[in-house]
Amino acid sequence: MSSKNRQFLKDNFLGLSLTLIGVLCLALAAMLSIGHRSFPQFVAASGAGLDGADIDLLERQNKAYERIAETVTPAVVYIRTEQVIKAQQSPFLNDPFFRQFFGNMFPQVPQEERRHALGSGVIVSADGYLVTNNHVVQRASSIEVQLRDKRSFKGKVVGADPDTDVAVVKIEGKDLPTASLGDSSSLHVGDIVMAFGNPFDFEFTVTRGSVSAIGRPGTRVNKLENFIQTDAAINPGNSGGALVNVRGQVIGINTFIVSGNSGPGGEGGFLGLGFAIPSNTVKHVMEDLVKTGKVSRGYLGIRIGGLTDALAKQFHVPDTSGALVDDVTPDSPADKAGIKVGDVVRKLDGQKVEGSGELTASIANMNPGTTVNLEVFRDGKPINIKVTLGERPSNLTAQGSPRGPSEGTLRGITVQNLTPDLREQTGAPASAKGVVITEIDPNSPAAQQGLQAGVIIQSINRQAVNSVADFNRLAAGAKGEVLLRVFFQGQGQFVVISPGDNGSDNGDDGN
Repeated sequence: MSSKNRQFLKDNFLGLSLTLIGVLCLALAAMLSIGHRSFPQFVAASGAGLDGADIDLLERQNKAYERIAETVTPAVVYIRTEQVIKAQQSPFLNDPFFRQFFGNMFPQVPQEERRHALGSGVIVSADGYLVTNNHVVQRASSIEVQLRDKRSFKGKVVGADPDTDVAVVKIEGKDLPTASLGDSSSLHVGDIVMAFGNPFDFEFTVTRGSVSAIGRPGTRVNKLENFIQTDAAINPGNSGGALVNVRGQVIGINTFIVSGNSGPGGEGGFLGLGFAIPSNTVKHVMEDLVKTGKVSRGYLGIRIGGLTDALAKQFHVPDTSGALVDDVTPDSPADKAGIKVGDVVRKLDGQKVEGSGELTASIANMNPGTTVNLEVFRDGKPINIKVTLGERPSNLTAQGSPRGPSEGTLRGITVQNLTPDLREQTGAPASAKGVVITEIDPNSPAAQQGLQAGVIIQSINRQAVNSVADFNRLAAGAKGEVLLRVFFQGQGQFVVISPGDNGSDNGDDGN
């Protein structure tokens, strides 16, 4: 830089500095003015809300639902179970000679596997008895019960009834919160109900809906079916929880749902089809399990079905309510009292019978030795018949007859007596005798040989089969290869059934 330029900067330094300071001040002022610029204020709307008699009514309803939830929730428990599964592995894996040649090529299988599950339950007595589903606690090696107030107890199964999927669990505590069991027979379709439980591990959830149907049979989930159907949201984890009426009474124990991807009892989500065991059934089962450890049930000795419009017309009854007697077991209480095939049971002890499932459940909820009054329609006329109930056999099917054996070559077969209607359906001549297969386990030896529902079994190892009792007696003793004489699709033939390795015991219960 030349000396002339240096002199110029020196002479003008003060002016340049003042100019720069001025520019900076103007910039700062502009920024400050932008920072303080006025913008519209956001103010949320507020107000007292709607009023009026109709709104006040809804407010009172809300308070009522809140009161029910506050009262019942403390008695609803969260159940965690652990099940120890012993793994099966080949004995060769631990054999020294085997391992000398193969070393560790085959990894050791863990001897035990621990599985965990969750569910719900309801405390019904202050000293620690609670009800839940059998499927929540079955085969559990340990049970933990947690209350809403975070107290935790070890649970012990007092007794369980797979036929109704009810179990009773005991925890050691005093002055525990309880929920009262109401009368499920007082329910009507459309009644408001609330479901309590722990769906998908969301603890102590409450949902609300209505009763969609009562006396719902035919789901093939339990042997004894008389479910309350509801659209109150029930999901996996709700099992064993409470279904509660507007009086805060437990009128059902939630047990299963129909889901979109896995059917009854599956792991899918709720579709508006939830089912609960009626509280009257729960009461009977719970009292018997606590007192004796087993459940005793009343027994009529009839096979019953529902009524369609066509059947109601044929049997001269005014509507489709009631249960049609399809068969009567010889020497049963019903047979001794004079009930006949074709009778339609319309009332039980003065109460209307809506359908076959309701009648079955009502009789099963009574004790053996109880005398009941049945109003039946016979030839279009009502008559009253008194019946003293027997004790329900443990192996009844939906057809009202004992199931076939669960072991042996003829395991997995359920039959019923050959009636004139069944002769016509199967194409058998009027002179044909035998029993008709109504259900058959697809894994049974007989099914593997091609037997199916509708086949008439006429003899076992050349001994005549004229009744269900004959079949059950002969089938129980049938070991090894068994020779059957059967009638199917208009012709008779002999079939040899080999023992095989498979088989299971499937069956539903009736009266």
